[in-house]
Amino acid sequence: MKSRLPFSLRLPFTRSYATRLPQNPPYRPPDPLINNPRAVYQELPEKLTFIHRPPPTAPSPLSYTTSPSSPLLKGGPASKSGALPPRLGKDKDEKPRLSDEDIAKIRTLRREDPITWTRGRLAKEFNCTPWFVGKLVSLTGPERRRALEKREKAHDADRAKWGERKSLQADIRKKRKEFW
Repeated sequence: MKSRLPFSLRLPFTRSYATRLPQNPPYRPPDPLINNPRAVYQELPEKLTFIHRPPPTAPSPLSYTTSPSSPLLKGGPASKSGALPPRLGKDKDEKPRLSDEDIAKIRTLRREDPITWTRGRLAKEFNCTPWFVGKLVSLTGPERRRALEKREKAHDADRAKWGERKSLQADIRKKRKEFW
């Protein structure tokens, strides 16, 4: 019979050289101060070395946006007149402010006949946005329901052209929304 040594007396498992996984040596980046012609070395007492390296490009005191030193930033005759360069984004048409009379007229027209005087039509008539018209005067409950029914009828004509898969997915979404 073999006698086994107790667990505490067994030697711990160690990897030998043959079973070790290969590893790359740690990365040691080169010192940027060595062989730098602009670096200034100064020996200090107590075996300290002070190294001063000026930045590669020092900013000019004249290099501002108001008076740039670079001829590329100076621009042509437009910059001398004070005009700004063209905008990169799409220019939004600034709508003029409406007078109090125009706002009152928008409210009366929308309340009298909301079917004829829609947000879009009032916005075109008074040169403002449909969102602004909606903020000025919103539809009441029955009028809103009538407007939504009219919109749904117009959309049903387009929905009739949908395929089977698209209409099935819309029905699933509608059913799911009922349980919210």
